[in-house]
Amino acid sequence: MTHLLYPTTNLAVIEQLSIVRGEGVYVYDNRGRRYLEGMAGLWCTALGYGNRELIETLREQMETISFTHLFGGKTHPVAVELADRLAAMVPVKDARLFFGNSGSDANDTHVKLLRYYADISGRPERHKIITRERAYHGVTLAAGSLTSLPANAAHFQPPLEALGILRTDAPHYYRGALPGESEAEFVDRITGNLEQLILDEGPETIAAFLAEPVTGASGVIVPPEGYYPRVQAVLEKYGILFIADEVITAFGRTGDDFGCTTMDIRPDMMTLAKQLSSAYFPISAAVLPGWMHEAMVEPSAKVGAFGHGYTYSGHPVGCAAALKTLEIFERDRVFEHAAAVGAYLQERLRRFTDHPLVGEVRGVGLIAGIELVADKASKQPFEGGAVGATAQKACQDAGLIVRALGNTVAVCPPLIITEAQIDEMVEGLQKGLDATLEFVRKEGL
Repeated sequence: MTHLLYPTTNLAVIEQLSIVRGEGVYVYDNRGRRYLEGMAGLWCTALGYGNRELIETLREQMETISFTHLFGGKTHPVAVELADRLAAMVPVKDARLFFGNSGSDANDTHVKLLRYYADISGRPERHKIITRERAYHGVTLAAGSLTSLPANAAHFQPPLEALGILRTDAPHYYRGALPGESEAEFVDRITGNLEQLILDEGPETIAAFLAEPVTGASGVIVPPEGYYPRVQAVLEKYGILFIADEVITAFGRTGDDFGCTTMDIRPDMMTLAKQLSSAYFPISAAVLPGWMHEAMVEPSAKVGAFGHGYTYSGHPVGCAAALKTLEIFERDRVFEHAAAVGAYLQERLRRFTDHPLVGEVRGVGLIAGIELVADKASKQPFEGGAVGATAQKACQDAGLIVRALGNTVAVCPPLIITEAQIDEMVEGLQKGLDATLEFVRKEGL
């Protein structure tokens, strides 16, 4: 028994797999067994494992300056360069970047920025944020309140009312549509619900709408066509900002530079993390528009400081890792590669639509979810998460790491994966699903 407290884990069932090294798209356990890392760690190791350029970059930066901070006007070249590089990439006009360590703290930063701006604008009541059912935006107190997954709320008593967090419909047609409702009618209904929520709360009290272009932890939900343009129209009607949480979808995951590009979103603010450094060093970025930053300058001067920051904001090693990652993305045309092999992955995964356990296969680019159901015709879900957990373990036994999100099997491999390795992944999924079917039949589920 270890003294380690594990994150996002059933604390009664721990230490199921010990990973000791990695190479390319593969990782190895403490027994020497090889696994295809079908989740890119936690949606993050875009360039795979053991990338010598990145390793050398981290070493060189540590030898140059291992740490310095950005408090009180101190700076360092790699943070400035990274901010300028990202500002030129993101679809936010005159973007400014606030660096942190994780997607959770970046979304916390957004919550505080919105409150700060509302206060200095003389509208402190305009601080509410709309998120969606089945959303994931982190686990810190504020970000955990933005998250609406049951396990992340249970026993933590998230202060939704105090923080002004509102919920609207998840854009999942398969699970959310009414009997006989078309996709277009579904979009009409849930965007109508969004507008009614805004009117009921008072548009003057709502600062922003926060959403992942394609969800991750909620089961890889790809909204129906037309959803985001309709949402955007509602938000613009009432002067509400769109924050795109691109922690998972940014930097090639959907086959484009950003998930916003793929899903036709015009964000006002963005959240970046994970693939920003290919997970070689913790780093995140909250992206805000230039006009918001300019409004904050004079008020911060009056109190003597902008009172928000983290010790490791703009850590030089993290910034160096991110700069090198972005360089490799561009030089090696990684996004174009991800688009091509992503299309191949989606095509290969559609074969599972006919599997007796599979209700829906969904995804875009190199991210996908396979939802397992008790009855395909009625879409009846399995109770609890035992079937999903069984599928995850069965895939692992077949040499493939996936992640069970309830009873949805998620895949999200490194962007460098090849078509041959996708074939290997699909073979592992087939073995895992077939073994799960045997379990379901044996247990009478």
